[in-house]
Amino acid sequence: MKSSILATASFGIIHIFVSTILASKHFIEASIRMSDQEIIEKTAAFVKSELKNAEGGHDWWHIERVWKNAKTIAQTEPVNLFVVELAAILHDIADSKFNGGDETIGVEKASVFLRSLSVDQSVISHVGGIIANISFGGGNVKHDFFSLEFAVVQDADRLDALGAIGIARTFNYGGFKGRELYNPSVKPALGMTKEEYKSSSAPTINHFYEKLLLLKDRMNTATGRKMAEQRHQFMERYLSQFFREWDGVE
Repeated sequence: MKSSILATASFGIIHIFVSTILASKHFIEASIRMSDQEIIEKTAAFVKSELKNAEGGHDWWHIERVWKNAKTIAQTEPVNLFVVELAAILHDIADSKFNGGDETIGVEKASVFLRSLSVDQSVISHVGGIIANISFGGGNVKHDFFSLEFAVVQDADRLDALGAIGIARTFNYGGFKGRELYNPSVKPALGMTKEEYKSSSAPTINHFYEKLLLLKDRMNTATGRKMAEQRHQFMERYLSQFFREWDGVE
């Protein structure tokens, strides 16, 4: 009887000891695990370093502007802001235009980095889906993937292709690729396939008609559409002035 009582007591002590150890382990893991804000800050630092030598229209400052746009739009949409911010920051981590047309590098690079921070796989997959589907690609590409977070980030990215900054980025990239400013004999090609769009070397002005002026009506969110409207109008005024100057009109 006495030995039975001692065995029971010993078992109870061992159980309490093991439970205490496990509780301590979980507490330590929770303490080590980074907060969402810490992950966002580390992600921003990673992308800023990776893009330090990027073409001016797709550099860290583009990322920062898209990030700001995304946070503005997200205020009016029921989204997971953590996913929105990560996707906005990582969306151009390896743009296919600068990686031989390979559209898988960006998703893989982002996923590897987020795994290194122990981000939940569901978040990593969601961010990867946004990165993989965000591109305009000629405007005729059909995607099966969609989420409200994707809608917000895509709008945020498209806004940076509009307005004064959109104009600056367009000519910067055209210069980077050695393209003509404008050639009246080369007409804009509408309805291009994804492959045709990616391989185009048309004059820079054509890009306004092949993409930029189409974006206003392809925004996903009400806030995105509202923000796009004013920027769209600015581009139309710019183009009107451009052609007046081209033709030598007073």
